[in-house]
Amino acid sequence: MKISFATTAAGAALLVAIGAATPAFAQQAAAQAASAHWVTSWATALQSIPERDALPALYRAPDVAGRTVRQIVYPTLGGEVARVHISNLYGRAPLVIGAMAIAPSAGGSAVSQAESVRVTFGGKASVSLPPGAELESDPVRIGLKQGAPYAISSYMGSEQKMVAWHRVSSQVNYVSRPGDHVADPSIGAFPVRFTQYAWVTALAVEAPGAQTIAAIGDSITDGMRSSLNENRRWPDALAKRLAREQTNLAVIDLGISGNRLLSDSPCYGEALERRFQRDALGHAGVRTAVLLIGINDINFQAMPPRAGLDCDFPHTQVGADDLIGGYRRVIAAAHARGVRLLGATITPADLPPEREAIRAKVNQWIRTSGQFDGVVDFDAALRDPANPLRLRREFDSGDHIHPSDAGYGAMANAVPLSAIAGK
Repeated sequence: MKISFATTAAGAALLVAIGAATPAFAQQAAAQAASAHWVTSWATALQSIPERDALPALYRAPDVAGRTVRQIVYPTLGGEVARVHISNLYGRAPLVIGAMAIAPSAGGSAVSQAESVRVTFGGKASVSLPPGAELESDPVRIGLKQGAPYAISSYMGSEQKMVAWHRVSSQVNYVSRPGDHVADPSIGAFPVRFTQYAWVTALAVEAPGAQTIAAIGDSITDGMRSSLNENRRWPDALAKRLAREQTNLAVIDLGISGNRLLSDSPCYGEALERRFQRDALGHAGVRTAVLLIGINDINFQAMPPRAGLDCDFPHTQVGADDLIGGYRRVIAAAHARGVRLLGATITPADLPPEREAIRAKVNQWIRTSGQFDGVVDFDAALRDPANPLRLRREFDSGDHIHPSDAGYGAMANAVPLSAIAGK
């Protein structure tokens, strides 16, 4: 069992609370976890929810206090034994989960009750996680199937609030009526839908010899404007491609829509260069990462300040050299952990000349500097041959920035298998 805390005293108290009642069990679980080869099979990255009065509807979290939250995830690598990772990152109060279960999804909010497995933490059904803490569950035997949907149901504490989420999940998740509905297989118990992920940030499997590829970046890695509930983001398409090739590789998607390389945002998460170590390198089994970031750094500097919630704040002035400096720091962080980092070229976005010049210079550096361990040329894969500054029509979702489902598929096909995990 792995646990980390931002608050040392609180963390020590929780370790006592988890382990004291069943020390033999806790020691056995810890020994098993240490000896196992864990690989993260599904993951997401958290961002704080803006804190201010009269938030736009887009940033209002559902009421989860005393209710059951059911979230649908798709492991990209199967395994007989799994564990769930929960996080209270950005929390200001304890994260209280009264009960948790994982079960095959039966469509919508329904689950296969006969195959549902209870998830415990240090042998206990409930857990209270201090602000800033993260925790792995005990290993559970469930037999995860690659690419199949699973529902992770969490009965939340009576005063629990959602203060952090992954905002663009491209997946419908569910909140129940008041009460513990962890074992409830029916659709009727879950009347509220939301399209974010919260608290559950990873699902790992025991898979000797396997590795994980971490895709990290902005909305184009997050799959913005891809089809809801259909897993059409480019990392999804890459995972399916690798499965067809019968590789022993998982792919996790750590993109955050609106994310920037160099600047934090009140809506779009911490700067990637600051979250990279936690969100990419912190996952079990990661040996290769793919970095696609920079278009928002280029664009947000030109956005006018907005009254009220200004998600583009700060409007940092950024040039190509600034981005290249950030890339160098991320490369150094990856190499310090023995992780290979592939640099992806920034895709066409129909930019005005002064911003296009930045994109072109950055892409030239990515292709020719030799600083990355390999290059994924997403720009070449998506650009219109007749107008290289724009996306090909069939690859354009309609906003001239985000790819269509077909465009995301083309991105996955552009990843050179020879560059990932020693292939």
